Amino acid sequence: MTDYSDLVQPDKGQDARTIHLVDKKSYDGWLKGRSARERAHLAAVGFKPDAFVHAILPGDDPERWAIVTTVADVNSLSAWCLAKLAQILPEGRYRLEGQQPGKALFGWLSAQYRFDTYKSNPPVKGGRVLLTSDVGAIGPTVAEMRAVALVRDLVNTPAADMGPAAIEKVAERIAKAHGGKLTVTKGEALEQGYPMIHAVGRAAAKHHAPRLIEIEWGKDGHPRVALVGKGISFDSGGLDIKPASGMRLMKKDMGGAAHVLALAELIMASGMPVRLHCLVASAENAISGDAFRPGDVLKSRKGLTVEIGNTDAEGRLVLGDALTKASEAEPELIVDFATLTGAARVALGPDLPALYSNDDDLASDLLAGGIDRDDPLWRMPLWDGYAELLETDIADLGNAGTSSFAGSITAALFLKRFVPDGTAWAHFDTFAWRPSAKHGRPKGGAALGLRAAWAMLQMRYDRRKKGERP
Repeated sequence: MTDYSDLVQPDKGQDARTIHLVDKKSYDGWLKGRSARERAHLAAVGFKPDAFVHAILPGDDPERWAIVTTVADVNSLSAWCLAKLAQILPEGRYRLEGQQPGKALFGWLSAQYRFDTYKSNPPVKGGRVLLTSDVGAIGPTVAEMRAVALVRDLVNTPAADMGPAAIEKVAERIAKAHGGKLTVTKGEALEQGYPMIHAVGRAAAKHHAPRLIEIEWGKDGHPRVALVGKGISFDSGGLDIKPASGMRLMKKDMGGAAHVLALAELIMASGMPVRLHCLVASAENAISGDAFRPGDVLKSRKGLTVEIGNTDAEGRLVLGDALTKASEAEPELIVDFATLTGAARVALGPDLPALYSNDDDLASDLLAGGIDRDDPLWRMPLWDGYAELLETDIADLGNAGTSSFAGSITAALFLKRFVPDGTAWAHFDTFAWRPSAKHGRPKGGAALGLRAAWAMLQMRYDRRKKGERP
């Protein structure tokens, strides 16, 4: 595993190569201050101050070279403006000329993530170190990168090695490392107490028993915050089986669990003054003679009955029981993450998690957190007019809409039925995957919405630590 703390270090005047940042407005002025040799070199290579373009500036000897790279705005660096350099530069130390990296520090680290667990001859990992005088930014940025790397690692791991028991092991490690209490419910206790989680996972119970995994941490006097994650370790679709193309990436269907476990570790490691309750509903949605069926009616922990319209709409079932459990402790805030619907991807594509919330202030804080961290979200409507699509003749509600319209909205409305009125709640319908690489963001498992949620929590609860109003 990469030690990200080795890749950013305090600037104590060490020998390092210089990175010059320019944008279209500042380039001409910057160029006038360069030596005739450097200007001639840049003209010879045809350097233009376009996005993500860089050039090597020759020095007085072969080892004394520097870099110039173009960013959108030298006065407002994005998280990703240095990521390309962090992927392609030779090993060594670097510093920015005349400024601090700010948010770009995260992208520098993110670009150096690798998942090579299954490579027989993994490439040697080279370290590109960025120096900064903003020493206070190092620890928090490294912590966020470790959380993002955890999400990527868990989602990238094949389902054979990341079933419910393996997810439990991750939760156990996190709880032990930070003094949290781990509780796992499975077997008969799960069947009695969390019937929808049990029903979804019972077809795979012999080899991959379903379970509810809980971590509790913090002091009783602090505000209670619940994080709920969908932990479907593999989703065949059940008896409403997916086609091969739809099943190929279903190892990522535990992406919600990965997000809340990483977020829980950030909370605990930072000592945030909250009473944390992290819940992961984990199961494999498989096919066997004991699989739940279309037309079955399940009783939920809340007491609501649910008619199964489609066994491939299983994520909302396990979340329903977990949200009910989270609500019983009367938290002031519930946030859930789930790779819930293809409809959200049709609407927003792979990069934008769909955000639903019953609280405008919470939604605004999350959107602001996404902007602050360059981890964008898009708020979608919890429009009750579509609740009629979940109506059924023989049960309290159905798990699948009666129309193909508004699939992501109806899924969120289903979850809303398991959240008490008056409790602030946010639901992330996230992809947890990048189908293609971008600078600093590799193809594969992705933490989408994690840093936005973390920024929101810091905005609300770090103030309480200082005795200020949230």
